[in-house]
Amino acid sequence: MTDLRSLTYEKLCEEVKAMGLPAFRGKQIYEWLHQKRAMSYDEMTNLPSALRERLKKEYPLADVSIEQKLVSKIDGTVKYLFRLGDGEHVEGVRMAYKRGGSLCISTQCGCRMGCTFCASTLTGLCRNLTPSEMLCEVYLAARDAEENGEKIASMVLMGIGEPLDNFDNVMDFLTIVTSEQGFNLGMRHISLSTCGLVDKIYKLAERKLQLTLSVSLHAPNDEIRRRTMPVARRWPINELIKACKDYFDTTGRRISFEYALIDGVNDRPEHAMELIALLKGMGAHVNLIPVNKVNETGYRRGKRESVEAFCRLLNDNGQNATVRRELGSDINAACGQLRRSVMNKDRGGTFSE
Repeated sequence: MTDLRSLTYEKLCEEVKAMGLPAFRGKQIYEWLHQKRAMSYDEMTNLPSALRERLKKEYPLADVSIEQKLVSKIDGTVKYLFRLGDGEHVEGVRMAYKRGGSLCISTQCGCRMGCTFCASTLTGLCRNLTPSEMLCEVYLAARDAEENGEKIASMVLMGIGEPLDNFDNVMDFLTIVTSEQGFNLGMRHISLSTCGLVDKIYKLAERKLQLTLSVSLHAPNDEIRRRTMPVARRWPINELIKACKDYFDTTGRRISFEYALIDGVNDRPEHAMELIALLKGMGAHVNLIPVNKVNETGYRRGKRESVEAFCRLLNDNGQNATVRRELGSDINAACGQLRRSVMNKDRGGTFSE
């Protein structure tokens, strides 16, 4: 069955017309779903009750709820565990910045990319999220934020899953969440993170969206990248960099590279110098991330001094870089950890740390 929340404005209006309804009903329903962020048809009080009952029967909406909410006592970061209609779970994180709140959402239930330092991929891919389910993450978090007098000003598609592996659904989601008739979040306030699906980067560039593309690089050469990121076995690092340069030339949007620093693996001075040479002339920004502790990986983060030295070496040699501010450390804010703890509990185990 069609979920009306997953339809762009134009497609929803076409669907309403096919139902034999007047055109203004399409505008009404779209505004209820995306401006007022209704979670059910019962909230649409200016629609006739008979129409609401018909919509419930013929166009059921995705059932998404906040099952668990954790709030950091350190910095106020909020982590959500969303329960989907089929009993699966995904995560979202709301972070406070001076420029406003930023929300990190998931695009898949699980992930098949297999990056060895990531908790989200340990159980593989369950399924893709629909545009409606992704929008529910945003709308539920926005409602929660507004109850505390806060607002979501930006968003990152950097939670569980690989956004470009769910390309069509993510593109529809972006169209809807930036729609003037709906949530109306500016595209320049959205970042999309990819582990490096080269063919999809070219496909994304063709759309010339004004979002920020964030590429999970995590290594300065093919040897390390293939060891830590299976996607590198399909696309060598030079092909990835070529696609990134094409993306910049096509869109005019500067690319951000994510680089998780893993003690003894990719965090030595020689790795920094390789990275500088690799990205030379791109005008890119490097976002350094001390690797998160995940029990199953065995990876460790280096000492703070070595992280700062790596960052300083990049900047001193003309490569713009910063160390990502760590938020929600007391609530396991890294994506995948809360979902795994619930999965362990459902299987009769205990909550993992």
